[in-house]
Amino acid sequence: MTGHTEEEAAHPFGKKCRGEKRVSFPPDEEMVSGFAESRDTLRDGDSLTLTEIISAYKQSCGKHKVEPNPKIQEQLKDPHRTTTEQVGTCLRSPCVCFDLSPTGVPLDYHSCESLEEILKSVQFNLINLQGAQLEENGASSLMDMILYYESATHLDISSNVSMGVSGWQALSRLLRQSGCLWRLDACNIPMLEYPAQALSKALLSSRLTVLHLENTCLSGKPLFTLVGALKKNAALLELYLSDNELNSYQDAMQLGELLKYNHTLKTLSLSNNAISDAGLEEVCDGLRVHQSGLRTLVLSNNQITHRGMTHLEGVLPCLRTLETLDLSRNNLGNQGIHTLKESLMMNRSIAQLCLDSVGITCEGAVVLAEILAESRVLHTLDVRQNHVLTGGLMALALALRINRSVLQIDLDQNPKEEKCSISCWCIMTSE
Repeated sequence: MTGHTEEEAAHPFGKKCRGEKRVSFPPDEEMVSGFAESRDTLRDGDSLTLTEIISAYKQSCGKHKVEPNPKIQEQLKDPHRTTTEQVGTCLRSPCVCFDLSPTGVPLDYHSCESLEEILKSVQFNLINLQGAQLEENGASSLMDMILYYESATHLDISSNVSMGVSGWQALSRLLRQSGCLWRLDACNIPMLEYPAQALSKALLSSRLTVLHLENTCLSGKPLFTLVGALKKNAALLELYLSDNELNSYQDAMQLGELLKYNHTLKTLSLSNNAISDAGLEEVCDGLRVHQSGLRTLVLSNNQITHRGMTHLEGVLPCLRTLETLDLSRNNLGNQGIHTLKESLMMNRSIAQLCLDSVGITCEGAVVLAEILAESRVLHTLDVRQNHVLTGGLMALALALRINRSVLQIDLDQNPKEEKCSISCWCIMTSE
């Protein structure tokens, strides 16, 4: 005996509530509305033929009520375009490029959904979406598919300005979770507010090794957000930030902080900005901390003058891994080369020095010749678009009799104000 009445036993959780809800289930055949195969079983390159992939794509287009894209079909038909390996008519991935660049019609949701039959069958080295007019829902769908099927190792989304919040959220997931994506090109897209936040969040754990962000309006808060993530990033090796109007104050300070805290970065390209002499000081402060790591530094066309060389002079002897230094298209003049002379002689790592269009004359060429005579590692020197006449060329030629490391000197085809014609030199020497 428990002491409960029959009514209480029938309703052990209390009195029956008014309007009691009941749960019912549909018949078994209606329970499952769809299914997805495991991605590990989807891509079987040895059993899929080009014809079967194209046919599946056409069927998918019919399902989503879009017209098959002739450009896409041609890419799949032409093995020379994709450089795929074929066995009979079977397709083996990966293919070189899946080009979805402008066709005149925006890539909306349905157009992107129709591509699933291709993305699940073939892996591409590059999926090119540059200027493809991706819409928000289409971008979100496409990024999710690329992630799920691991369809690309290199993704180019440049010049897509209408991806919206959902598109950037999906891209962020792709960057965080993909196991094979190693390069992203996101140029010509304003990185304002949410795009900068989404990208920075992804970079905290992304496996990307190459990132191109040219012409993305990074100056100011977007760069601050990006650098905050990259300080903790241990995967990125190459960062390209050209044409971003980066200034000599807050932006240069952030770049200096990046170099101080990120010790895995190997290439930093800052061409076509406004770093100037004051900003170069901040960058050099970062280089003093990042003495072993960075291999390529591109500072071309940054409004730097001979005054900025005093900052570079102090840090060059300390750099042990820097192999390429590009100072081209800055007004350094002969004085700037004089300033760098001793530090370049002391440096033991720089193998490629780019000084085209820096305003030097024969005087500067003579200084460079003295550097060449002492150098044991420099193998490429670019002094094109300067006012170097016969006297400077003779000095360089004499230095090469002593030097045993230089492989190439790039000169103007026709020296200015000289009647003689001297071809561009590519001088090959051996030990």
